[in-house]
Amino acid sequence: MPIENAPTLDTHASDAGTTDAIVAGGIWQVHALGERSTIKALGTQLAALKDAPRTWDLSQVISIDHIGAQLFWNAWGKKRPADLILAPRQEELFKRIEESSKVTAPARASRTGVVMKLGLTILRFFEHMGGFIKLIGQVVQDIGRFVRHPLSGPWREVSANIYHAGFQALGITALVGFLIGIVLSYLSAQQLRMFGGDMYLVNILGMSVIRELGPLLAAILVAGRSGSSITAQLGVMRVTEELDAMLVMGISHGYRLIMPKVLALAISMPLIVVWTDAMALIGGMISAKIELGLSARYFIQKLPDAVPLANYSIGLLKGCVFGTLIALVSCHFGLRIKPNTESLGVGTTTSVVTAITVVILADAVFAIIFNGVGF
Repeated sequence: MPIENAPTLDTHASDAGTTDAIVAGGIWQVHALGERSTIKALGTQLAALKDAPRTWDLSQVISIDHIGAQLFWNAWGKKRPADLILAPRQEELFKRIEESSKVTAPARASRTGVVMKLGLTILRFFEHMGGFIKLIGQVVQDIGRFVRHPLSGPWREVSANIYHAGFQALGITALVGFLIGIVLSYLSAQQLRMFGGDMYLVNILGMSVIRELGPLLAAILVAGRSGSSITAQLGVMRVTEELDAMLVMGISHGYRLIMPKVLALAISMPLIVVWTDAMALIGGMISAKIELGLSARYFIQKLPDAVPLANYSIGLLKGCVFGTLIALVSCHFGLRIKPNTESLGVGTTTSVVTAITVVILADAVFAIIFNGVGF
């Protein structure tokens, strides 16, 4: 249905015959400009008349509001044309638009000083600590439920996570452990040869690998490989709204997603530590044979006497604790990822860095607590 007094835009020759005059008429208000065909046609006309110097006559416009006035203002390049004819009631409207276009937003001074940044960092740290403690409490409750009702527990999830986080990590841990054993044995042999202490290579290699390097190396590799995978998996589930769907269906995130990953890493990490220790000792044995001429039989016979049994237990305990911490940190950051790809990348990176840092801190705590054990 055509609008009465629809907005019009006509071009007329001036009295001198040299310059065209653009005469606007009708109603230039939002209800008249709301028709798609009307606003499109007027926009095309205004765009065609934008650059040429002409006389603009708006005195014939019946009524105009800010929407219509803004259309003219944009067509004029946000400045008043040299030849403009306005009705007295239109002067105030275009004057306000002209003044508002000159106003520039002042540059916002940054109020985030060093003290404020430090305070925000501390607040974020305590926020993460609170969420991490809540996550530990939730996992403990879920494990209690699992113990009370084992038949209905997530056995398949636990088994799948043991396979992905444990079995599939054997290749990289074996390679790195073997190479570290070769390097450590080679460097130690060079120093021991200077003092005639070749036989003590087994002591140095056994104690360093079984007690410290094996668990720590395995934990760092698993944190970088499996920890990032856990965080990315939970983050993608957040992006695709699978976590929200699980809540709608009444499925607990902790019981079906977090607890299986924690149990899987707590079970598989001690086994990965044993595997890494074995590969590192084999590499050290080969290097000792080449550098010092120590036979494999001597190395194997000397190792149990050089390394007390308590060190094996400490290494396995470290593996269990490191695996639990890696799973908890990875799940913590995975659940905090927002539904966008940028947050997914940042969250995964932060998860890996934090997991490795937590593992090193835990290793330092173990060194202090078991300072007098295993020597």
